[in-house]
Amino acid sequence: MTRCKQFLDYAASQEEAVLTYRASDMVLAVHSDASYLSESKARSRAGGHMFMGGHEEVPINNGAVLNISQVIKAVMSSAAEAEIGALFINSKLEVPVRTTLEELGNKQPPTPVQTDNSTAHGVLTRKITPKATKAMDMRFHWLRCRKAQRQFCFYWRPGTLNLADCWTKHHPAAHHRSFRREVLTSRKYLDATNSFSKRGITGMRQLGIPRINNVVRRMRSQLE
Repeated sequence: MTRCKQFLDYAASQEEAVLTYRASDMVLAVHSDASYLSESKARSRAGGHMFMGGHEEVPINNGAVLNISQVIKAVMSSAAEAEIGALFINSKLEVPVRTTLEELGNKQPPTPVQTDNSTAHGVLTRKITPKATKAMDMRFHWLRCRKAQRQFCFYWRPGTLNLADCWTKHHPAAHHRSFRREVLTSRKYLDATNSFSKRGITGMRQLGIPRINNVVRRMRSQLE
């Protein structure tokens, strides 16, 4: 009952979630993250944010097609192992998605996968030679093998730029409110856009350029 009340409180206090999808080259891109020892019985949690981007070196975020948040069943012995475990979980999910996209006629380059752990990135790109890692041998060899097949390319960026981070940790409410603008469209922005659409181009021309500028400034002040 406590969890049910918590969910109802959240639903009542949060505005409707609005996802916006931009036209793209339909290239699958992924952000992967893990939280180490954040769950009961010394377990860790994996998170993922998957979207359709373009051919940029660092894909520009788009509306999410899949977000995952799941407890890694095995106990991880280090933060790097937890990150590799999360990369393994996300990459396994990507394989059938890549196949589906290619069968629909969208040729896929090596899928860019972002991680914020430099050790995991170094292991997968062979910049670091792992030792005494039998517990995670299968995972990183699988990822290395798929990278050699040009199914994936792994790159590093700071944790503040990793959109999978939110799904892995118990953040305070203030963080969730600030994060929503990164992955969701503001209801104020949507309402403002709809009001412009209803007026139409003719109505805007009748306003004249000076008045249009005043309307735009007023909209911006409302959104801020």
